Amino acid sequence: TVDGENLVALSENQLARLRLHKMGFVFQNYNLLANFTARENVEAPMVLAKLGRRERRERTHSLLERVELAERDHHYPGELSGGQQQRVAVARALANNPPILIGDEVTGDLDSESGLAIMRLLAELNEEGMTIVFVTHDPRMAEFARRLIHIYDGKLSNSDAGKAPGNHQSETA
Repeated sequence: TVDGENLVALSENQLARLRLHKMGFVFQNYNLLANFTARENVEAPMVLAKLGRRERRERTHSLLERVELAERDHHYPGELSGGQQQRVAVARALANNPPILIGDEVTGDLDSESGLAIMRLLAELNEEGMTIVFVTHDPRMAEFARRLIHIYDGKLSNSDAGKAPGNHQSETA
């Protein structure tokens, strides 16, 4: 369930609307549109949500500033480094201000400094009230989580229960 709605009972159109308005996705391999600039990639979800042009432009600029790429807004993905592409992907995931962000190896292709910057941004968003679910194999990135769920060989595991670093809550679901 999301916001009390049983996802199994929703039609394809209802699920698409839920994803558009309530969830942002950051994919491991970015999934940026190659023929769109960074700005256009970030704007795309807002176009689908029917936001006005002025609001889209202001929000896009703000998001690209937040991921430190405002000066690269006119560049195409092929003109950006892997880390820059991932930051554009994060900005795009935040375009419609979703209450939930889902990320798959959000920092997998980033250098350690860029990875930490993205994780600090995600921690800020979480402090602001956004629910963030991310998958990582990197224990340094897991340090940012408030709650850890371990999966081994495709199964939830409690073998590390109580061993999580920092002030995490480690559990199975």
